[in-house]
Amino acid sequence: MSTLPDTAAGASRRLPGDLAMWFFILVELSCFAILILAFAITQMLHPEMFAQSRAALDSSTGLALTLSLLTSGLFAALAVEQVRMGQSRRAAWLLLAALLTSCVYVVLKLDEYGHLASLGLGLEHNTFFTLYWILTGFHFLHVLLGMVILGWMADRCRRRAYSAQNHAGMESGVLYWHMVDMVWVLLFPLVYVLN
Repeated sequence: MSTLPDTAAGASRRLPGDLAMWFFILVELSCFAILILAFAITQMLHPEMFAQSRAALDSSTGLALTLSLLTSGLFAALAVEQVRMGQSRRAAWLLLAALLTSCVYVVLKLDEYGHLASLGLGLEHNTFFTLYWILTGFHFLHVLLGMVILGWMADRCRRRAYSAQNHAGMESGVLYWHMVDMVWVLLFPLVYVLN
C-alpha cells in the first residue's frame, strides 16, 4: 500500500526527458561504439602507422575542442536547472552561452580539417586518417544537429514554452547534447593521445 510521500518520491525519480530520446541515444551510441572499436582494433594491428599519423594531430587542439564541448554541456545542464526553478529567461541565456561555446568547437574543428587537408592527409591517405575522418566527421555532424537543438530550445525558453512542470522536451534536447559531449570525451584520448 503506497502513501502520498512515497508517490511524490516516485514521481521525482522519473527518467529525465522522453523515452524516445533514450532509444535514439542508445542507437547513436551503438553506431559510435562500432566505429570506436574499429579504430581501436585497427590501431592494435598497425601501431606504428597510427603513432606516426597521430603525430600530425595537435593534441592541444583536441584538448581545446574537449573543453569547449564540456563548457557548453555545463551551460546546457545549468539551463535545465533554471527551467526546473521556473526561470525560463535565464535558461535561454544559458542555452545561448552553450551555443556560443559550441561554436568554438566548430571553428577549431574546421580549422583542423583545413590544415590536415592542406597537408594532403585526407580520407584516403592511410587507414588512420580514413578512420579519423569518419569518426570525427560523424561526430561533427552530431555537433551541428545539437547546435540546432540548442538554438531551438533557447528560443522556446525565451518564449516561456517550458515550465517547472513541463520541461521533458528540454531535458531530451540536453540529453542529446550530453551524448555528444560524452562521445567526444572518448574520442579525444583515442584519436589524439593514446598509442
